[in-house]
Amino acid sequence: MLSKRRLAAGAALVVAALVTTTACGGGDGDSDNGSDKGAGYNAGLDKVVNASTKKGGTLKFIGKQDFDSLDPQRSYYGMTWDFMRFFTRTLVTYDTKPGDASNKLVGDLATGPAEVSDDGKTYTYKLRDGLTWEDGSTLTSKDVKYGIERIWATDVITGGTPYLRTTLDPEGEYPGPYKDKSKDKLGLKAIETPDDKTVVFKLPKPNGDFEQFLAMPTGAPVKQSEDTGAKYTNKPFSSGPYKVESRQAGKSLVLVRNTNWKKSSDPLRPALPDKITVTISANLEENDKRLMEGDYDLDVNGTGMTQSGRVSAIQEHKESLDNIQTSFVRYVALVHTAKPFDDANCRKAVFYATDFAGLQQVRGGEVAAGEIANSVFPKSIPGYTDYDPYGVLARKGKPDIAKAKEALKECGQPNGFSTKLTARNNNPGEVDAAEALQEQLGKVGIKVEVDPIDGAQSSSITGSPKVVKERGYGMTMTGWGPDFPTGQGYGQPLFDSRFIFPNGNYNESQIKDKAIDKMFDDAIASTDPAEAKKIYEDMNKRLLDNADWMPFIYEKNISWRGSRLTNVYSSAAYNGRYDYVMLGVTK
Repeated sequence: MLSKRRLAAGAALVVAALVTTTACGGGDGDSDNGSDKGAGYNAGLDKVVNASTKKGGTLKFIGKQDFDSLDPQRSYYGMTWDFMRFFTRTLVTYDTKPGDASNKLVGDLATGPAEVSDDGKTYTYKLRDGLTWEDGSTLTSKDVKYGIERIWATDVITGGTPYLRTTLDPEGEYPGPYKDKSKDKLGLKAIETPDDKTVVFKLPKPNGDFEQFLAMPTGAPVKQSEDTGAKYTNKPFSSGPYKVESRQAGKSLVLVRNTNWKKSSDPLRPALPDKITVTISANLEENDKRLMEGDYDLDVNGTGMTQSGRVSAIQEHKESLDNIQTSFVRYVALVHTAKPFDDANCRKAVFYATDFAGLQQVRGGEVAAGEIANSVFPKSIPGYTDYDPYGVLARKGKPDIAKAKEALKECGQPNGFSTKLTARNNNPGEVDAAEALQEQLGKVGIKVEVDPIDGAQSSSITGSPKVVKERGYGMTMTGWGPDFPTGQGYGQPLFDSRFIFPNGNYNESQIKDKAIDKMFDDAIASTDPAEAKKIYEDMNKRLLDNADWMPFIYEKNISWRGSRLTNVYSSAAYNGRYDYVMLGVTK
């Protein structure tokens, strides 16, 4: 373990030294021939690299971890949301522009954003002309309503976001379409379809982020006659320019053109490749090698290269790299229901005993991994502050062993205690970081058993309070980026007690704090952005003071941008990932 740690630290130093001497410029990449001329290090951060309108070829993705689900109502991974737009459309979506400009909502199935009533409770959309399913049938407002209704069927449709359900039906009165007793299975009263091209949403109370909810795949239509329930993930019915040709879970996915898609109904997607393939391989180092050799074009997971891969890439292919600042925070959830973490002082002991600088080095150093985190909110989200109650930044990330031992005495565990920590074995550096934390906490008597898990299964493992209890987990190491760029879009699934679910639970600490819940209600109800920001700042302080949840890195990564790719750029709307739906390839 020690030699691995030294190797990680050495790799971080090499990366830092190379990146600081690499030119940050690059041409404008506006040629129409798809050539790589003019591209360079960080060229894809805020502009389009290799702009082209040429169609054809096969776009080849490789990834270490499979999609969580291809069912739009069940997906929650950012990379899945990015990729899913090849075959799934929503009423509104994020603009196809580089950087922060991508955060703007524009019409997709709808002609534009909603017409909103003066009281903020009614949202009306008009559908575009010419919308079709992959069988050529017309896509209607009823398909939109039915698709959204599926997220109420929580016994069948698990894992997706709950925002639409909790906003439209806060009392949980609708049973979902599979138990709906109405003849057409469209009994959800909060959504009206007065005709085939109009969708009307009736909110019990205003929510300024409502359109953001509809931009997620949970707002996608599903054709009722093609709904196969829990099996829909195997072959979702396409409303976009591509459709599923074949799917082997955990191994591969192939998309081909949907010949019944009409470009006239979809001004956003250029649909350039003829075919799109995804290969899943758990061999992370080999994946990086094959990217650099040109066998594949892009990492579908978008979490950056491995330590060995990025060193080789910087030395030999730096013009194909982007050092992307994501909106992700890497963190450790401290499970309140697992003793002795029900005591805040035992949780504080973890904060004081953690060597944050050491975790940063293990993950690749400041350049490849990101800055040390002190706030539960990323810097891009209103709510972030420099509040630092444990002196993490003041000590430059180093631990305070004396205060850790003092906190252990306060919680009645002067000699430490034992717990279990999960880490995803297919996320670069996560198990290494977990082992580093294991070593660090051991110095104050906290004995940690590291349990590597498959990240594709995390929603049913760490996302299941029942499984967490049965396996004796006390800590979960993972990462989180905003569902949309507000305090609600980032923090509510993580910290609101009403978002603790039997499966697909992302409040992994199982925080049940009515004061936090009220803060969310107050911030969401506020029409003053400054007031909402102050509420989220107070929330950040409360969560840290209670040691509820331990952030340790504001994530950056070094991402590979294949030389065959056209129309490449980083999208803030997808947490810094490349905008997959815009990509083309040179033949």
